[in-house]
Amino acid sequence: MHFHFILKCTVYCQKRNFVENSLMQPTIQLIRKELRDFYSYQETEGIIRQIFYSLRGFSLTDLVLKTAEKLNNEELTKIRQYIDRLKQFEPIQYITGQTEFCGLKIKVNPHVLIPRPETEELVQWIVSDFKKSPGKILDIGTGSGCIALALKKMFINSNVSGCDISPDAIDTAITNANDQQLTIRFFTADILAWEKFQGWEKGDVIVSNPPYVPESEMKLMSKNVIDFEPHSSIFVPDNDPMIFYGRIISFSRNWLNREGKLFFEVNGQYVLQIRDLFIISGFINVEIRYDINGKPRMIKGELR
Repeated sequence: MHFHFILKCTVYCQKRNFVENSLMQPTIQLIRKELRDFYSYQETEGIIRQIFYSLRGFSLTDLVLKTAEKLNNEELTKIRQYIDRLKQFEPIQYITGQTEFCGLKIKVNPHVLIPRPETEELVQWIVSDFKKSPGKILDIGTGSGCIALALKKMFINSNVSGCDISPDAIDTAITNANDQQLTIRFFTADILAWEKFQGWEKGDVIVSNPPYVPESEMKLMSKNVIDFEPHSSIFVPDNDPMIFYGRIISFSRNWLNREGKLFFEVNGQYVLQIRDLFIISGFINVEIRYDINGKPRMIKGELR
């Protein structure tokens, strides 16, 4: 009886603590305290930004300027639930059901990969590479549709499409397009067997962030990735780590218009092999780009 009394008292005190700390700043401090044994300081700060972006649409500036605002009981309850799930290492993006990508609010779930900042850099490169909207753009392995959505937002006059092998991913991408009121053609197709699909159209830009992490590196990945994100969107066989690059380059030789461009996000350890594959396949003006961390992360080629 004594143990159960203490347990109930502890739960009551935690809930009361959240009610008493209904101001933004004390609540943020409490989140930091609860998560400090589970995440690094930088990770926790990112989580805090995601939480308040989800609850109130707050920017980083808002978090600084609006610390005196009060949170309502519903928001406090959600934060308590978020913390419990975060302690199981569930990604905050899946918990809130959304993330931000290139200024767009994107719905995400365990059927799709969580967009990374490096992929935003890929989109920025594509946008900077064109003085006017390309005619047709195809995003291969579209997942949540984030790349296609961001490009359509920037190239409003372009005809943008996205394909994925997962019907659940395509459903998510369609939802995101509808939310953003952007007209994009999303469809299910297996790029590894692209010859069997009859619905392709010639395009001016093809972009892909394909799976590129060898399965042997799975043990090096963090728990939130291994336990929650879709493995089919991340890992490739150790004996054929460039399988997607080879097939997409082969596809692009058939479905890119002349002078069309192919862009990839890449695994840095294979970037030179991918460059050589571009050149052998008849692409010119092949260029490698480095991400903000100084790693070779992107490559493009132009079809001769």
